[in-house]
Amino acid sequence: MQRRLIDYLIISIKGLAMGAADAVPGVSGGTIAFISGIYEELITTISKVNASLFKTLFKEGIKPFWKQLNGNFIVALLLGIVISFVSFMRLAKYLLEDHPILIWSFFFGLIIASIYFVGKQITKWNLATIISLLAGAAIAFYISKLPTMATNDNPWFLFFAGAIAICAMILPGISGSFILIILGAYQTLSNAIHDLDIKKLLIFIIGAVIGLVSFSHVLKWLFKHFHNITLAVLTGFIFGSLNRVWPWKNTLTWHTNSKGIKTPLLQESISPFAFEGNNQLLFGTALMVLGFLTIFILERLGSKK
Repeated sequence: MQRRLIDYLIISIKGLAMGAADAVPGVSGGTIAFISGIYEELITTISKVNASLFKTLFKEGIKPFWKQLNGNFIVALLLGIVISFVSFMRLAKYLLEDHPILIWSFFFGLIIASIYFVGKQITKWNLATIISLLAGAAIAFYISKLPTMATNDNPWFLFFAGAIAICAMILPGISGSFILIILGAYQTLSNAIHDLDIKKLLIFIIGAVIGLVSFSHVLKWLFKHFHNITLAVLTGFIFGSLNRVWPWKNTLTWHTNSKGIKTPLLQESISPFAFEGNNQLLFGTALMVLGFLTIFILERLGSKK
């Protein structure tokens, strides 16, 4: 595939969108990748990281290695993801603490549109795809209801948290950041980024790389042999995640950290009219529409050859 500089710039922009989505607990960067038309290329590229790739490096040199790796694509995408994730994580923390209804409204509209665009790629609907969609929705809904574990700084825990979370990050509808929250690793990672704790970040990254390379092979095989069923499950994942990103919630229990800062632990979705305080319904609805339209723009970018 011959690409121009502008094509790689667009890939980096998609990476920015993926990183911003992954920084928000409840939203999946995999959904953005899917809608913007780079998901299957991303999975295929990651799955090429194997013994054969390094054999090419040692026998034929860097240029054939880089081409087999699809290196330009990876660098352009990772550049956008890393810049966005690190910078947006702090902004997301502020928005989630001070303007939760507004940020969740935007992502709710985004995910509603995602369901349509991912679902329309299923070429054949039958009993198997319907059951797969319902199963995916049930799994994602169940995950969205799981309570949060306590924070854990153990190196082995961070390694496995990275491996599990990265798998979720590349699955449309399953939020890697939310998985980190459930595991009790989100605050640890957030602090490590803020404090530039290189040791903790390296342990997490190594776990993420191993998990990503392993899981990409599974996804590539599923797309090759069960394309429609895999798409149906992924559509179900996105649909089931709507409960997590519903803007209006009632907090049932709270978690207080060592500094005395309280964060919601267990929440239930409620009607905006039952919400205590300012429900920001007008602004929330406007941001839902904006999120919905954002997916149309990403889909338009993804459809460009």
